[in-house]
Amino acid sequence: MLKSPTLLVGLLASLVGIAHAALPLAVDGQALPTLAPMLERTQPAVVNVSSRSRVQARNPFFNDPFYERFFGQGAPQERVESSLGSGVIVDAQKGLVLTNNHVIANAEEVSVTLVDGRVLEAELVGTDPDTDVALIRIKPDRLTALPLANSDQLRVGDFVVALGNPFGIGQSATSGIVSALGRSGLRGLGYQNFIQTDASIYPGNSGGALVNLRGELVGVNTAIFTPSGGNVGVGFAIPANLARNVMNQLLAFGEVQRGSLGIEAQDLTPSLSKALKLPDNRKGAVVTAVAPGSTAANSGLRQGDVILSIAGKTVLAASDVGNVEGLLPIATPQPMQILREGKPLLLTITMIPRSSQAQDGVKVDVRLAGVRLAELNSAERSRAQGVLILDVRENTLATEYGLQKNDVIAGVNRYAITSISELRELLSASPGRVNLTIYRNRRAYVLTLAARKSG
Repeated sequence: MLKSPTLLVGLLASLVGIAHAALPLAVDGQALPTLAPMLERTQPAVVNVSSRSRVQARNPFFNDPFYERFFGQGAPQERVESSLGSGVIVDAQKGLVLTNNHVIANAEEVSVTLVDGRVLEAELVGTDPDTDVALIRIKPDRLTALPLANSDQLRVGDFVVALGNPFGIGQSATSGIVSALGRSGLRGLGYQNFIQTDASIYPGNSGGALVNLRGELVGVNTAIFTPSGGNVGVGFAIPANLARNVMNQLLAFGEVQRGSLGIEAQDLTPSLSKALKLPDNRKGAVVTAVAPGSTAANSGLRQGDVILSIAGKTVLAASDVGNVEGLLPIATPQPMQILREGKPLLLTITMIPRSSQAQDGVKVDVRLAGVRLAELNSAERSRAQGVLILDVRENTLATEYGLQKNDVIAGVNRYAITSISELRELLSASPGRVNLTIYRNRRAYVLTLAARKSG
């Protein structure tokens, strides 16, 4: 117990001084580190993205037989859905804003709120659901843009800052490091080559910026891993180089043009390794088929070859081939390391646009007049088997049958198909009415084609 009033007053005075003390501006003559100057430059380039869409909804009362008996089926009702996310201005002169596809998917109205409070209408330039990248355009009026870094130069351990405008409540910044590179295997996402970071990323930060300490854009925030619904320090961002490639294609073509290797592959298992006289621990993908005239065929790839890497990306399993395949640029030579009869070999592959490999449906069967067909790439084969309909011309036989762009023809008269040649063979053997099994938006349908006319 303190007995001296003088000592008590002195102690209280010192405690008050500690409570109100501020951090010093410098320690031993050195300024304390701070991210404030970098954030002051970069935050004006990060925006809030708001979208509105209309969806059809049925009144649940009309599912009741009693109400249905007296009121009929009932007209579907419209419901307006809103979505909030973030975006990053990457070109101030053209008003270009990168964000996530899932932030503005199916939106009829998109608006952007700048850090100074201005709200600008945005127009859609294009989207790429497979990489979850979208590009929108706003009026180029007093904008600030972030420069795009070369994300290939990122290293695990580099410091990064995640910027966003979560839930429309205002700017936020969280810091961390690059935890891993080249991440894939996330459920529900397409082609994956993510930057993993422990900088906190929240749902409203989707589409925001992941920047380095120079204030350069190294990634676009897109997803979090959250078993509990909260942030657990595992966030993912689309690398800036991938976002730049998608953006350039959306500006040039309105869509992303992808090619196909034109192969089928399977995992290199221990039993296959033994048959191919390879070490048991060897990883890779064994080529089981090569389509004539495909990218793979043109590069000299053969059945039985083992793919070890493509464009510098290690291939540990057949699923890796599909992921890398969908990210390769068109018409740009890339190295492919393989094993042929146990010996290493380096090939050069140049992706051919799938549209240039497409076949006119009428040349496969006259009942498919009006469509263009293409083989599925490796990633698509992991989700479905069949033949892809690249596009459908209006006012043709195909539109009368109800065929649509991006349909996958999976079977003919209940016989499964995996290639255009199999489709041609089965249709040729079935001159009468035939039933096509179609996959569309993850649902299966059956469409009937009329008998082939003779003569």
